[in-house]
Amino acid sequence: MTRKLIVPTLIGFILFLTIPILYLANYSQTITTEDQKVVYELPYPGILPDHPLYFFKAIRDKILDFSTRDKLKKVDLYILFSDKRARMAQLLSDKGKMDQAITTMSKSEKYFLKIPKLLIQSKEQGEAPKNELIDRVKASNKKHREVIQELLKTAPEGEQYRITEILMINENSQNDLENLQ
Repeated sequence: MTRKLIVPTLIGFILFLTIPILYLANYSQTITTEDQKVVYELPYPGILPDHPLYFFKAIRDKILDFSTRDKLKKVDLYILFSDKRARMAQLLSDKGKMDQAITTMSKSEKYFLKIPKLLIQSKEQGEAPKNELIDRVKASNKKHREVIQELLKTAPEGEQYRITEILMINENSQNDLENLQ
């Protein structure tokens, strides 16, 4: 009789501990405050725009963009392109190449600006994006804002207007994403 009670009690205890832990682990990925950084990892960008062979990478990206027809796959591709360029902007800024960093971050946000339109088009065509994809897009947008704000802090005074324009593009993307729901 005690054995019959021990197994359900043990299972209940395990569930009692694991469900809140899993919930907090998922919830903590989207929590941001003014002091904390966004929990979203930008991918390794490979070669940077200051490298002499960078144009091969740009050509490859244009070919991938042209050859991808599925809207949701194109969203994934644009997330990758924009995230890589955001990371490139960080690295270029660290190198002291602020002009190239700002230009690269601008390209990043221009790629990102296409994402909400693609999500709307895929929804209209009957292929609704999954919540995980939308959450990833929103997290990416928040991370981009963080990178832009870092650039704004380190940029010389004459370049801050360009970064402010990039920040406005990011806010437009955020508004478009909020209107999806």
